[in-house]
Amino acid sequence: MKYLVTGATGFLGSHLALSLAAQGHQVVAMARSTVRAPSHANITAVKGDILDADALRAHTAGCDGVFHCAGRVSRDPADSTLLWETHVVGTRRVLEAARAASVRRVVYASTSGTIAIGDDPDYVANEDSPTPLRFIERFAYYRSKLYAEHEALEHAKKGLDVVVVNPSLLLGPGDLHGSSTGDVKKFLDGRIPMTPAGGMAYVDARDAAEGMLLAMEKGAAGRRYLLNASNCTLGDFFGRLSRLSGVKAPMFRMAKGTALARVGAGLLERAAKAIGVEAPVDAVSAEMGQLFWYCDSSRAEKELGWRARDPIETLADTVAELRS
Repeated sequence: MKYLVTGATGFLGSHLALSLAAQGHQVVAMARSTVRAPSHANITAVKGDILDADALRAHTAGCDGVFHCAGRVSRDPADSTLLWETHVVGTRRVLEAARAASVRRVVYASTSGTIAIGDDPDYVANEDSPTPLRFIERFAYYRSKLYAEHEALEHAKKGLDVVVVNPSLLLGPGDLHGSSTGDVKKFLDGRIPMTPAGGMAYVDARDAAEGMLLAMEKGAAGRRYLLNASNCTLGDFFGRLSRLSGVKAPMFRMAKGTALARVGAGLLERAAKAIGVEAPVDAVSAEMGQLFWYCDSSRAEKELGWRARDPIETLADTVAELRS
């Protein structure tokens, strides 16, 4: 098969492009810059922006399928418009190009954060759980990803074969831009002052890439698939990192509650700015750390045959690469 992979120099896209190429598929690896494009005899690196309809039409022509991995990760509320354009408008352009090229299927990489956010540590979301709008509306990144999903699923209703994949936080080796492993690096550098009270979910980027490939082969059109390896409190997560790295976890734990965390981090941000240094934590990250992002990937396991590796292996590989 011949596949277009958007965002092919990103964390997920690069793993996916290499996996496809290793299986003998021809890969058109599209990114805004081809400097860090994955290298393989079956990969053709092409320059293109998902907001450029002409470039998309040219690179999609002749492809059997499209993997849409391009995106932008930011917790900065000031990036709201940029995130909307990248995720919502960009996804719309990709889907329109795919329809024009009569591709067999599009697999869109969304995020578990459009499904699994809450303030209850006992709540584990699945694909049929109600959309957590009261939490999503607080974060520009997750708002834009949710509406991008709506674009994808609306095209599915109109006849385009689309499958959505929802990985949790991506960890593992290969995050050249530091978009997903930045918090682990902060931990290793001793730059996390306190342990938030919430819980997180994470998955190996290599396994998420395999999940996307399986979604192309076996997924049901118009369906979403969560991909997750581990649900754990941030205290447990930092404990795992501490045992693997030898770096001590933060001594202090934050009190429960998102409002307190946001206000406290906001005060720290303003104080740090006043003296010309970087704040140890921003208000959005502090609030996110007080919530629970637990999710269940049983559907992907049952319908796609997907399996996640040992989550400790993922953390060990993440730490090793960041240190190297």
